[in-house]
Amino acid sequence: MDSLTQIVLGAAVGEVVLGKKVGNKAMLYGAIAGTIPDFDVFASYFTDTVTALSIHRGFTHSIVFSVLFAPILGWLVSRYETYKNFKDWSWLFFWAFVTHPILDAHTTWGTQLFWPLDLRLAFKTIFVIDPLYTLPFLVFLILAMLQKRTAHKRQFYNKLGLIISTSYLLLTFLLKGIAYSKFEAALATQNIAYLDLDTRPSPLNTILWSANVETEDAYLLGNYSFFDSQPITFDSYPKNHELLGNLTEEESVKRMIAISEGWYTITQKKETLYFNDLRFGLLSITPKSNNFVFKYRIDVDASGKLTFTEEPKNNRDGKKLLSELWQRVKGN
Repeated sequence: MDSLTQIVLGAAVGEVVLGKKVGNKAMLYGAIAGTIPDFDVFASYFTDTVTALSIHRGFTHSIVFSVLFAPILGWLVSRYETYKNFKDWSWLFFWAFVTHPILDAHTTWGTQLFWPLDLRLAFKTIFVIDPLYTLPFLVFLILAMLQKRTAHKRQFYNKLGLIISTSYLLLTFLLKGIAYSKFEAALATQNIAYLDLDTRPSPLNTILWSANVETEDAYLLGNYSFFDSQPITFDSYPKNHELLGNLTEEESVKRMIAISEGWYTITQKKETLYFNDLRFGLLSITPKSNNFVFKYRIDVDASGKLTFTEEPKNNRDGKKLLSELWQRVKGN
């Protein structure tokens, strides 16, 4: 999830653990701890694209990380804070650390919660930014913050924020199940034979859902809004995996295929190949658009070294997508 959401969650968790004893400092340290697992993004400044993608939401988003680093930070804080209980501070950091990847596991990218096991949890029930999850949570956190640390209302507001946000998170599983069944029914009605079906919410909401459908030679992409009145339609995108040729033997290509969980297409522009990660869809819902959210240029230098470079996105693409999504959410 986005940084603001993780700050709010971390602060609320910190309040549960130590709010009665240290007041707003519990929220402050919880908020800080809630952002620490995302420090793995700095890997992109020190390594290549493929390695950075592999690291993202890996070790720092694991139970192992929480267990190892919570006592260290708990000890450091207990050395200079007035409240000296090392165990309590360690518990605050542990719960703020571990709830971060648990929440991230509900997004499309998912997390390696059980690192070093090669298992990524990705429930794909909520977009990385969802105002319906974050804003009510934030409001109740602020209300709690304004109360005295021993006030009953402080605990009430904080717990209410946690209950409402968690309830919404659970609701997203039901919404995903309904959307999934709608896509299944549409595929059956249109007599489309498919190998796999994957669904996810569209940006900023859980009303409009997107589907990736794998067939023998292509992927079908479709959208469904709970306000739709017309049948679901699918647009076909050729896999073009054969364009990779002998590059499929390259380790970096194998890693990219694994990172995308096999949901990728290859496109070619002149002599240049592009690797498109389908899990995050397109920067436009216009049919047959090839403007994928995550698109990587494949380059091979004179020595035969292969590199992936993410194609830049501009603000116009984002604004255009938000405008299109707003219209699409309202139904077809």
